[in-house]
Amino acid sequence: MTSYPKDLPPGLTARRRTPSFTEQSVPAALLKDHSTKAGVWGVLHVEAGRLKYTVPSEGWELEIPQGETAIIRPEVPHYITPFGSVTFYVEFWGEDAV
Repeated sequence: MTSYPKDLPPGLTARRRTPSFTEQSVPAALLKDHSTKAGVWGVLHVEAGRLKYTVPSEGWELEIPQGETAIIRPEVPHYITPFGSVTFYVEFWGEDAV
């Protein structure tokens, strides 16, 4: 089992972010296995409420409360589960251009 990443690796730059989603507006694709592309890291930000972040292939899940974040590694299938009322967004990070 791979351990949960606590920080982004050095040399990454924020590229874009999603709008804020709620339990009612969360895209269905985020509720089932999906992944980022090669070289693209994500940071899941919970603005209100809480989410469960699950990585089935690595056998772990993380509850993310309001004000906390979770790191999403490139190409690793994962999904989220809202716990009631929630507001969150995802930032996408990539390597600096050379």
